[in-house]
Amino acid sequence: MKGRILPSLRAWCAAALLALPLPQAAAQAKAAPAPGLDLYQQALQAISEGRNRDASAMLMRAIESEPLHAGAWLELALLQCALGHGNEAEQLFRTIEQRFDPPPGIVELITRSRAQGCSAWQPQSQVTVVAGRGIDQNVNQGASNPRYTVINEDKPAELLLTGEFLPLHDGYKLLAAEYRRDLTPNGTVGFVQMQSRRNDSMHKYDNSALTMGADSAWRFGRWTASAGGALGVVSFGGELFQRQLQLQGRIATPLALPLKPQLQLSANLVRMRYPTLDNFDATSAEFRSQLAIRHGNVSVNAGAAVQSDHASGARPGGDRRGWQLSLQSRLPIGGPLSAELGLSQQTWNSDTPYAPGLIDTVRRQRTRVLRASLSYALDRSNSLVLETRLIRNAENISIFQYNNRVLQLAWQWNGW
Repeated sequence: MKGRILPSLRAWCAAALLALPLPQAAAQAKAAPAPGLDLYQQALQAISEGRNRDASAMLMRAIESEPLHAGAWLELALLQCALGHGNEAEQLFRTIEQRFDPPPGIVELITRSRAQGCSAWQPQSQVTVVAGRGIDQNVNQGASNPRYTVINEDKPAELLLTGEFLPLHDGYKLLAAEYRRDLTPNGTVGFVQMQSRRNDSMHKYDNSALTMGADSAWRFGRWTASAGGALGVVSFGGELFQRQLQLQGRIATPLALPLKPQLQLSANLVRMRYPTLDNFDATSAEFRSQLAIRHGNVSVNAGAAVQSDHASGARPGGDRRGWQLSLQSRLPIGGPLSAELGLSQQTWNSDTPYAPGLIDTVRRQRTRVLRASLSYALDRSNSLVLETRLIRNAENISIFQYNNRVLQLAWQWNGW
């Protein structure tokens, strides 16, 4: 943990310094809004995003505009120490001791930082593990309607689906993990994600995925931008099913409105290859807007996206275009219990008939997902999550219509 300060401890320390009786600072605050406060808030945001060098520059500017901003002095000292700049950190610690007469808690923090030493920058890492057990009412996405009518020689003929194409019920075990690690002191992060689901009996529908990538963030005033890429593979039934290359760029800015909402715009390009399927390789593009509002422990996120999926070969239905809407909220219930509720709709419209001569209909797909969960925090790192999902896939081709219900209980661990 050398060179690292927990966010909650940093916040407490900054608040303690800001609360010190400083008559001159109080007089200035009454006369006019503190000019360094905005820079200070931007610096805290940069720290939370791992952009330590950007944060350091912002804190220096905050101190220049408001020399008695005690929180900025403390954050700058801790950052310099975390970046391995021991001499600069020691000068800042001495200034805090002489100028602000810090309380015992701050003195102890400074003493501990000196004892640990300000070695070279140490990258932070984070691990998340999820293990769960669930029940899936429609593992195979079996059709809701077992009958389909086709036109053969100008005469209708009814086809009856066999049992393997109807809804199949099964339990499953889930294991997922994510590892994130700083690659640079200024917001470039590498990550590895893994997820595996194994059914109790229908192993031909087992699936797993592995993704590796990196993401880098920048900030320009109130604007935050990031770009990243990832490589992924997906297996289905124990065999390689898909290879994926993804590129993404995002830009976000807070809006000058009550509750300080943040609007994020993103562009996503994905190249997908299917080694075991002919004519299914495709390239998809997505342009998304995301509005996030947070008030205390309550958060609401609303998203909208337009999508285009271009088939590389003679895929059934050809190219397709779509859009997606989503709404998600999180709120505390009481004590360690919190709840999440989400609703989304995905729409895809194909360009050409799905299978000329057999299915002459141009496919129109509408998928709605309702998700609800309860989370119980056992401690700072462990929690239990009970989640249910209701899925309704309504299409104009009846054999593709399906409904599903999933119930899952999972344990989640977050560690550094």
